[in-house]
Amino acid sequence: MKVGIFGTGAYGMALASVLVENNIDVTMWTKFEQEKNDLIKNHGNDKLIPNFRLPSNIKITNDLVECAEGKELLIIVIPVAFIRDLCENLKTIYKKEQHICIASKGIEQETGLFIHEIVKEYFDTDNIAVISGPSFAKDVVAKKPIGLTLATNSMETKTIIHKALSNSYMKLRYSEDIIGTEICGSIKNIIAIASGMLEGLDCNLSTRAMLITEALHDMEEIIDIFGGVRRTVSSFAGFGDLLLTCTTTDSRNFSFGKLVGQKTDPKKLEEYLKTTTVEGYYTLESVQQLLKDKKEQVPIIKLIYHIVKQGGNPEELLTFLVEKD
Repeated sequence: MKVGIFGTGAYGMALASVLVENNIDVTMWTKFEQEKNDLIKNHGNDKLIPNFRLPSNIKITNDLVECAEGKELLIIVIPVAFIRDLCENLKTIYKKEQHICIASKGIEQETGLFIHEIVKEYFDTDNIAVISGPSFAKDVVAKKPIGLTLATNSMETKTIIHKALSNSYMKLRYSEDIIGTEICGSIKNIIAIASGMLEGLDCNLSTRAMLITEALHDMEEIIDIFGGVRRTVSSFAGFGDLLLTCTTTDSRNFSFGKLVGQKTDPKKLEEYLKTTTVEGYYTLESVQQLLKDKKEQVPIIKLIYHIVKQGGNPEELLTFLVEKD
């Protein structure tokens, strides 16, 4: 099998390592010439995954045609803000028999669309899947057991992705709930910011566990609002990813929330956001607007928005957790 990966960030490299372990022919694409040259020379990026080296047989390219043509599976793993542009450029290259796996997370800010909805605008196919779950890149390349949700409505796509990614340490659990899986992958980043706030407020693990428990109920409600399956919250993409992201400073969202909880100077917060990708910060705006458009209110989202975007006191989170129905 031949696979093209669009994106050479930490998670793209981690997935490439799994594919090569499974004897898959891998080509990786980046739009940046310097990044391509550095990866060809160094076979890795120590800023993203220290001491990890990509197998030398992985091809690195700036050419979309080279990455897509003749590939059975295309994996998208770039920030959501750049996915529309990628799809626009891929639409004349893509063939209907190819399968698409979305490993990115988030919501397009300008439109409020989830990633699979953006992809569907450009490619007339049902061969689309989403993978999501608790899997930091550094943990994937360490080859310790990892569990992901694989959501698709195509049995052929399910089979192809299982063949490509499943092995002795990578487990994929199937779901038909694409929208619910994407919601989990997006909302958990918002909740991780709140969990980081609790850390910044010097709260204990018991309080953080309280937040995670309450958040699960709210994620279930949001999934229902958008037409997903409520039980998806119990999947790797739901509880699994939420637990991981909410409990460690390895999470950029958690680390940002910790700064908020410590009442860090707004200028320093702004500088952090300029130098670090905090997905939940941007997803928060999109989710708040989507809920508003549907005339729905989810109090925990509204409160996090108030604290993060409107300068509210992070200590309001403590009162909220105790008084929440």
